[in-house]
Amino acid sequence: MSAIADPQAVPATPPEVHESISDRQRWAAMVTILIAQFMNLIDVTIVNVALPSIQAGMGASESQIEWIVAGYILVFALGLMPMGRYGDIVGRKRLFLYGVAGFTLASVLCGMAQGVGTLVAARLLQGAAGAVMMPQVMAIAQNLFAPGQRAGAFALFGLTAGLATVTGPVLGGTLITADLWGMTWRPIFLINLPVGVICLIAGARLIPDLPGDSRLRNDWGGIAIAGAAMLALIFPLVEGRAFGWPLWCFALMAASLPLFVGFYLWEQRQARLGRPQVIPVSLLTTWNFAVGGMTALVFFSALPALFLVLALFLQVGFGLDPLQSGLTTMPFSVGVLCGSILSGRLGVRWQRHRIVGGLMMLFVGIFWMRGVILGTGDSFDHWSVLPPLAVAGVGLSLSIAPLFQTILAGVPVRDAGAGSGALQAIQQAGGALGVAVVSQIFFSRLAAETASGAVQTDAFAGAMSTAMIYNLCAYVVAAVGALMLRATVYADAPPQPVVVE
Repeated sequence: MSAIADPQAVPATPPEVHESISDRQRWAAMVTILIAQFMNLIDVTIVNVALPSIQAGMGASESQIEWIVAGYILVFALGLMPMGRYGDIVGRKRLFLYGVAGFTLASVLCGMAQGVGTLVAARLLQGAAGAVMMPQVMAIAQNLFAPGQRAGAFALFGLTAGLATVTGPVLGGTLITADLWGMTWRPIFLINLPVGVICLIAGARLIPDLPGDSRLRNDWGGIAIAGAAMLALIFPLVEGRAFGWPLWCFALMAASLPLFVGFYLWEQRQARLGRPQVIPVSLLTTWNFAVGGMTALVFFSALPALFLVLALFLQVGFGLDPLQSGLTTMPFSVGVLCGSILSGRLGVRWQRHRIVGGLMMLFVGIFWMRGVILGTGDSFDHWSVLPPLAVAGVGLSLSIAPLFQTILAGVPVRDAGAGSGALQAIQQAGGALGVAVVSQIFFSRLAAETASGAVQTDAFAGAMSTAMIYNLCAYVVAAVGALMLRATVYADAPPQPVVVE
């Protein structure tokens, strides 16, 4: 799943901008940035559906398939925080247009890639461009609307995310199955070309100028250390099995720990010297942010990986075409959309209860689905996973918003933007980590089943059911973390019943 942040966490902006534009321009600009957000979010679900076709068409290895997903997520995660601040420096509109142009170009390169190495490189570029584009979307919207108008406007971000989640699998499956001009999976990337061009033209004309402040600075040292730590952890997890788990894999993973410690010490040094910090030390020592950040890391590590291996399970293991595969996972997307609407109506009520309740629904949905997969024979009945996927989708959307709100509620106003950006980066880093871990579990069990002489369907069912154990464990750990979060009180919260926390 792509980044879903609490829009209220974005720091307030001067009123001059929203007062100087007409309602017509305001909403036209809003539509433009929503289209950009939709293009970014839909890309994730489309790629998951296309992975088996890409693997078959390019003869890609298992680790290369993982990098198509994990590489994008990792670069996106590492770029979110510095690019959010860089937008403050050079101007939000300018950086938004750069990001859209880069994302569009990278999408074309993905669609034209002749080898899997080129495709992975283009996906890394696409992730970097997405990291340039997406932090500006929320900030631009904050500039477009007065405080009293923002709640209704920001609700559109949740609606757009829900629509992208629903549309992605079906659109991707339709494009691949149609095999337009014999291009198989390539149109899933090339479709971004006209969308991106429209966003560029409309954005240049409709989004008001939002100048930056050249006096601001980025913490490039902290960014480099954080990037090295994440790469040291994730690279061996993705490549380890292909290389036979040599000693250097374990050495790299071990090195990630002192690198993370070094990042914390660097941020302390930056704070002591009064210099810019990627994540303000004050956030790292705030209870809800520290505990909530680890909870979010585990929580968001589960689903991106699940849908990667689920696409392989359905298409390679049981021979479903991409459209059938997309339609099979659609109940989850519909559940996310319905749960998002309900979550929006609940506002800030009963937040910790909603987080834990949503995680319980996710656990039940995945546990139920795992039982269905374990009972699968020679053929797969896609109707059998409709109820558990829908339950899991509702659980996901019920828990995301209150999790973000609870984590960010205690963040000082001066650090709100940094906190929101850091939390989105943690979300994406969790996704990359989960892809690496769950893929290793899935492919290792698949290789063992195949070596033992199991038929293809049994081998894939065994691998899928084993990989899903990670999801179940992740949701239990996340629920424990959520229970450790402190209850928050909002001064502007609507009246609500007294609840014993």
